[in-house]
Amino acid sequence: MSTDALVLLKEDHKEIRALFNEFQQAGENATKKKGAIVERILEALTVHTYIENECMYPETRKLLPDLEDDVLESYEEHHVADVLCLELAAMKPEDERFDAKTMVLIENVTHHIEEEEEEWFPKVREGLDRKKLQEIGERMIELREQAPRKPTDPKAMKKAVDAATA
Repeated sequence: MSTDALVLLKEDHKEIRALFNEFQQAGENATKKKGAIVERILEALTVHTYIENECMYPETRKLLPDLEDDVLESYEEHHVADVLCLELAAMKPEDERFDAKTMVLIENVTHHIEEEEEEWFPKVREGLDRKKLQEIGERMIELREQAPRKPTDPKAMKKAVDAATA
């Protein structure tokens, strides 16, 4: 298995996209199924944003200062996703706005993923050597083990609160 940080993040993106697709294909009245899929989406996004916020973004900001604006924008995009995840975690699949809120989350995260993969990742790959990306990836793998699994976990909420008060 590769420990390259960008490869690991792309693998997460692939899993997240698959969950989004599963939700969108579930059918209009598949309330119970959609609820279960959203639980999996929330877990995947909580873990993913945690390792990016705790490792990838700070490392990139430190090692590639020219990308600071990209990193700051990514933090803000994560903040929007965090808020939507917190709101969805408090909702029931039967709630009138559950599907609509999930679609807004999907649209926002899809935009973020595309921006990262098409614009940001190539800049990071160009600026950091293979060894450094593998070191960052190894730290991300370690962080994944202790990452929060729910958006309501205090470790996950800390970044949302930090972003709101910055």
